Amino acid sequence: MNDSQQRGTTGRAQVRRAELVAIGRRLFADTPYDALSMDDIARHAGVAKGLIYYYFKSKRGYYLAIVDDSVAALLARAGGDTDLPGAARLRRTIDGYLHYAEHHHAAYRTIATGGVGCDAEVLALRDAVREEMLAAVAEGAYGHRDLPPIARLALVGWLSAVEGTTLEWIGGPSAPDRPGRARLGALLARQLRATLAVIEEFAPECPAPPPSEEPFEPADDLAPVTGSP
Repeated sequence: MNDSQQRGTTGRAQVRRAELVAIGRRLFADTPYDALSMDDIARHAGVAKGLIYYYFKSKRGYYLAIVDDSVAALLARAGGDTDLPGAARLRRTIDGYLHYAEHHHAAYRTIATGGVGCDAEVLALRDAVREEMLAAVAEGAYGHRDLPPIARLALVGWLSAVEGTTLEWIGGPSAPDRPGRARLGALLARQLRATLAVIEEFAPECPAPPPSEEPFEPADDLAPVTGSP
């Protein structure tokens, strides 16, 4: 939690702070970080600049709060449905991850690439997302979060490929045959299944879960999750 999150603990203050974060997500989605001044932000938000300083202390603090909020929303979307059986849970995790990227391009790019320049705090948030995604996959595949080193390396490789693929998917040129979320999700799920099979060869204590017989279907876009849709 950064310093700005400690301000505004009353219900009304939390709502106001959340409104400012939502406005900031839209602003930074359309405008580069360096191109926005605090005066610009205050004007777009329709508030006095001092109010933003009160909640976030600085433009960087405001930006970090926005990234932190985006991270929470991504993890909530990808980590839902924890009561599903293993294979179904893995597929739901992939679809939730892609759902977030599909609907929040700028926020996803920030999370996946580490934000502005080499900001250590943003990079730490990005690493936290990766760790939580690895844990979610391990839990879905094996029923626990602990991974032997060889399994961790294999899953890190798969997740790195997912990040690159997703960035290309949301940022590449549109084409009539560009895959939708369900088709891309099926591809990533198949790649994960292959990775889990290879892990089993090298680490027999990590048996691959049986494949699901059901076709990959995206979850309802309006399915409730904790955090932002």
